[in-house]
Amino acid sequence: MDETREISLDDLKNAYAGLFETAGRKLIADYRFLHLTANLPPWTDSGIALESADHLTTLAHGKVHLAGASEPCFPPSFQLWFRVGETGPIFRAGRDTNTFRAENSGKLYLGNHFPGEWADQTGRLATPVELYQAAAGGIVVAALRWRRGAEPLDAVRTLAAKGDPLGLLAAESNRLASFVPPPSGWDYLWFLGAADIFHRRCKSPGQIECRTRGDVGILHKDADFELTAATRLGWSWKIDALPSVVAENDAAVHDYMSIAVEFDNGQDLTYYWSAALEPGTSFRCPLPSWTARETHLVVRSGANGLGRWFGEERNVHNDYRAAIGGPLPARIVRVWLIAVSLFQRREGRCEFADITLDDGAHSLKVT
Repeated sequence: MDETREISLDDLKNAYAGLFETAGRKLIADYRFLHLTANLPPWTDSGIALESADHLTTLAHGKVHLAGASEPCFPPSFQLWFRVGETGPIFRAGRDTNTFRAENSGKLYLGNHFPGEWADQTGRLATPVELYQAAAGGIVVAALRWRRGAEPLDAVRTLAAKGDPLGLLAAESNRLASFVPPPSGWDYLWFLGAADIFHRRCKSPGQIECRTRGDVGILHKDADFELTAATRLGWSWKIDALPSVVAENDAAVHDYMSIAVEFDNGQDLTYYWSAALEPGTSFRCPLPSWTARETHLVVRSGANGLGRWFGEERNVHNDYRAAIGGPLPARIVRVWLIAVSLFQRREGRCEFADITLDDGAHSLKVT
């Protein structure tokens, strides 16, 4: 699929409406074609009613950006969110195509994300609706509710074999066939949504792989641990490719991969390998919705050492005092793995292993 090609709603209909009416008649119970313009705030009624346990597939294309600027732009994998019924919970796919099983009954609603922020898992906005007037572009979507008894992967493959001029059915077939869930015990941060970024290594179950390109995801795991003067975070990592080629402390190029600790006061401290900033550099997150809560600390920098494993150990107490300051929190509550590649849309690849919290008297193994 050519991501640079502009596809209109008419293009999408011309490509698939005939297929859905003929070859798909025995497989598809209902379908809709929709155009979500970037300035349309959530939520839009798709016209499709779902019953619990129904399966639905969406094929989407397009991009959203700020009016007057073509970059950064946000694809359906980040921009397009879903809700079944009036109260959610809301979710996204992590790729431009998606298939899911409805956990409850209700109308299917589609929502634009950027430039808004979610207030809760029902899909209320934490930001003014007027922000959407600054957005341009849009997303076109084909939504298909499968008949009961149709297995989605088989159904998608059947349709793709009979005609797939835009390659969207093939993309969803590949996604379904290759899908790997996140590592056991880890979850994606709900207000950024699930992503297809982090995976447990089958041959090395203590390792977690990260592959990111044009997307974002935060994986987190509960890790309750007292913060004392001796508290240390230890981990091993191998960075094969950095998602940035420049210093990451500007919002327009804020792409990185990191490990972070979240504290009981709502702050988080994230350790990362920078493309250009000197080790020891710290700064508040340049993204407006994160600057009040997140601080970045550079552990390593540049291309030297890429592709090699390194073991790290950081005194979290000392790093908090130096990089964040103010009253110290009492406890660490979670460990995060973060990947951002939305802005420069470069590929980032790394692996994490041996994540532990330790204070000399107590130890908590995270991976």
